[in-house]
Amino acid sequence: MAANFFRTVQGYLRIRVTGYAVERFLNACGYRGILLWGITPLEDACEMNIRIADFRKLKPVMKKTGTRVVILNRIGLPFFFYRYRHRKSFFFGAAACAVLIFLLSGLIWDIDIRGNLTYTDETILEFLASKDIQNGMLKTQIDCERIAKDIRKEYADVIWVSASVQGAKLKIQVKENTDASGMETDLEVKKEEKVPMDLVADRDCVITEIVPRTGMIQVRPGDTVKEGEVLISGLIPVQDDAKEIIGYQYQKADADIRGKAILPYEDVLENTYSRKEYFYEERPHQMRRRQAYYLRVGRFQLAFGNLQKKEENQELHTSEYQICLGKRLKLPIYLGTRTVIPYTAHPETYEKKEIQERLSADFKRYLRELEKKGVEIIENNVKIYTGSKTSAARGELTVLLPVGTLKASQIPEISELPK
Repeated sequence: MAANFFRTVQGYLRIRVTGYAVERFLNACGYRGILLWGITPLEDACEMNIRIADFRKLKPVMKKTGTRVVILNRIGLPFFFYRYRHRKSFFFGAAACAVLIFLLSGLIWDIDIRGNLTYTDETILEFLASKDIQNGMLKTQIDCERIAKDIRKEYADVIWVSASVQGAKLKIQVKENTDASGMETDLEVKKEEKVPMDLVADRDCVITEIVPRTGMIQVRPGDTVKEGEVLISGLIPVQDDAKEIIGYQYQKADADIRGKAILPYEDVLENTYSRKEYFYEERPHQMRRRQAYYLRVGRFQLAFGNLQKKEENQELHTSEYQICLGKRLKLPIYLGTRTVIPYTAHPETYEKKEIQERLSADFKRYLRELEKKGVEIIENNVKIYTGSKTSAARGELTVLLPVGTLKASQIPEISELPK
């Protein structure tokens, strides 16, 4: 591979040797140190490749062996430059383009953020911009370790950050703490260990199951509890020999508790709706569909034409394309189109079957969300009621669901302590 590259840079010839002593020609070239490769024997001739400098040494060999040499092809950069020697502007532009690509490849043109669920890309990009991390900066100014530390410090629920430079892209991968009870910093956790926390009921229900881990149980399965009632106490009493309370041990209550509760459900649907008929093509006596283009470079935008919504029954659709050089070199240059599409609103009325299908679909979606939260449906008493103007799915669900939320304990005062 390397030999072929250097031969192309130096240039070589493809020749054909004819005569009655081609074998003597090859032997003579080998004796004189003339390099030949790519030898292809023919019926009465032989083709091969030879360097330019060695080609000039063939005259005595041809005279001695009685052979004749014909040049078939000229290959390499010297012949390419000679062929286009009068087109200096082409070579100047190619060189300038290569230098420009080399300089641009040393900059960051795209910041790719992956794994963020709680915070949007725009929020993280604004934070990075406040730290002078943005598109167009030099790769040498990127400190991936510092970026990871700053993100972890700014967002408490981000537990892992990885920053790396790939081509002209700054790739940031984050992992958030999806556990609702684990969204504190290390300092807050240490502080919370000294503060007792109770596990209290977050709704009215009947306790069906308790699996305690830490804390003191205050209720038993079968008990009916109200919202806010303590289920697991974070105060562990300390007693003396006389069974008198002399203090408390502070803990953060923790347990798996499930309860039986009734969830009300209501979903109201208007029987009438507005159906939009869009006009993508021009029609007689109808509003005209208009389109305009724009060019955006970073924060600057150049619009070709003024496009605004002039009527109420119009929608503005925008599409944008980012210019890329290859797969990884994304330039901060965007081409976009804005299209104003007119429409006509037609009042329509749902049929009874459509009402049932829409309300049933919404109810099934609601049940799927409950199942994701670990809720088990025991009894379903939801029914669909239709009226002249509105229809509704209304009723109650009897469910088994996780119960309990953390709340700071109320520490009682101990008036007298034994000496």
